[in-house]
Amino acid sequence: MIKAFYKSPDHDFNLVCGDTFDLLPQFSFQFDMIFADPPYFLSSGGISIQSGKVVCVDKGDWDKSMSQEDVNAFNMRWLSLCRDKLKDNGTIWISGTYHNIFSVADSLTRLGYKILNVITWAKTNPPPNISCRYFTYSTEFVIWARKSAKVPHYYNYELMKHINGEKQMTDVWRLPAIAPWEKSCGKHPTQKPLGLLCRVIMASTQPGAWILDPFAGSSTTGIAANLLGRRFLGIEREAEFANISRARREEIDDVKTFKNYRRKIPDIARAEEGQPDCLVCREEVAQRLPFLL
Repeated sequence: MIKAFYKSPDHDFNLVCGDTFDLLPQFSFQFDMIFADPPYFLSSGGISIQSGKVVCVDKGDWDKSMSQEDVNAFNMRWLSLCRDKLKDNGTIWISGTYHNIFSVADSLTRLGYKILNVITWAKTNPPPNISCRYFTYSTEFVIWARKSAKVPHYYNYELMKHINGEKQMTDVWRLPAIAPWEKSCGKHPTQKPLGLLCRVIMASTQPGAWILDPFAGSSTTGIAANLLGRRFLGIEREAEFANISRARREEIDDVKTFKNYRRKIPDIARAEEGQPDCLVCREEVAQRLPFLL
């Protein structure tokens, strides 16, 4: 039996600590959406700039460099497991850089997913390139795919258009990287900003949807989901990051903090102007929760 590492009082945030390859096969539940930020396999002694200081970019054993064959096998394995846990009309989002995103795209195609878009996330505040021998790395990619080529997916076109000043939203998103206020409980080395996850969730789910993150990290996916009235299951291998996740979720139990976080995310303010019903509060969602753990 799967044991929760942490679950919120109203069961809208569930976290399991362990290996996603071991745990995912044990779930019979299927999800409306999956967001995954898998390892990029970049930890090989490189350096970068953070807060004006030169730092090593090694992130941990989970991100150690592997051969291309091993990377491909890794991506095929977890994407196959995720496909089984996705509803027929569900979609999956996967973030990456050029180091891993081509392998992910190939694996998606081989497994029968239909790629819908490849979002280019253009960071408005990228770190400098200290070698001065390349263009500054300022983008990441987020693939959006649905489970099947033949089953339609959900896309809130009107909301995305409204957020974008009543113009069709393109596949280039200019959003800042993680802000200092998002690290109040500690920092994950590859933590994604809440603004990015909120846009992803609002675009492709409805209130009350179940969202899975198989590499949860510090659970930005779960925090964004709960801010928007969605439900979350995360799987995280490292206890250090699972503890940060729990602290982050407990932090937004405070009503003032919850509302403050929503105010800090521009897309939420715009959504409240255009489609407030897409932002059902988690208290309303809790009234109809099927318990997962």
